[in-house]
Amino acid sequence: MQILPAIDIKDGEAVRLFKGDFARKTVVNSDVLGQARIFADAGIKFIHVVDLDGALDGRATNRDLIAALKVATGLGVEVGGGIRTLEQIADYLAVGIDRVIIGSMAVKDPAFVKTALEQFGADRIVVGIDAKNGYVATEGWLETSTVDYISLAKEMEKMGVSLFVYTDVDRDGTLTGPNFAHYERLVAELTTAKVIASGGIAELSDLTKLQKIGVAGTIVGKAYYSGNINLDQLKAFED
Repeated sequence: MQILPAIDIKDGEAVRLFKGDFARKTVVNSDVLGQARIFADAGIKFIHVVDLDGALDGRATNRDLIAALKVATGLGVEVGGGIRTLEQIADYLAVGIDRVIIGSMAVKDPAFVKTALEQFGADRIVVGIDAKNGYVATEGWLETSTVDYISLAKEMEKMGVSLFVYTDVDRDGTLTGPNFAHYERLVAELTTAKVIASGGIAELSDLTKLQKIGVAGTIVGKAYYSGNINLDQLKAFED
């Protein structure tokens, strides 16, 4: 199982939110590049980066900082937040970003995902499914749709999506443990696509449970920044 430490960027700093609430922001490192170097120096191979400003703005607000992060560290990087156009995706890939996450647009314009898959390939395009009470949240988690997470995942899989990041918004940043039932169902319902778990990781045992469920990867944010899980443990777990 791949372990992906998270860097969420707001106002040029690495932050953590509580349940996606922008008013409940904690700065975990004012130096985003410095935080990325910490991960690289620890032997981490891949990180998950979210442009929180971009999620609100609907554009790649922190693109230059994220591009600099990739160049400075050589880490594998997947990026989400504010991805609304094919031009944004092409630009991120052109500066070396490995995977681009499409979130809100998967609900609002499924044809956009199909075009992105055709143009860039399923190994570069990830669909991010963020849910509140099982229903997909969009626009930086500020809006909730009437689409349930399983229906969207199955629709996207038929379209050719091979990798999802699934986040239970109500668990994100809470250190209360992942929504294991949702991951069990999602893994069982999908036939070929893989799932990266995100949200609620509190301790090392959560990673073990997720691995047993069969997720392909897990994103670790607050559990690392709060000291519950250290980088040596994450690296050893992935190895």
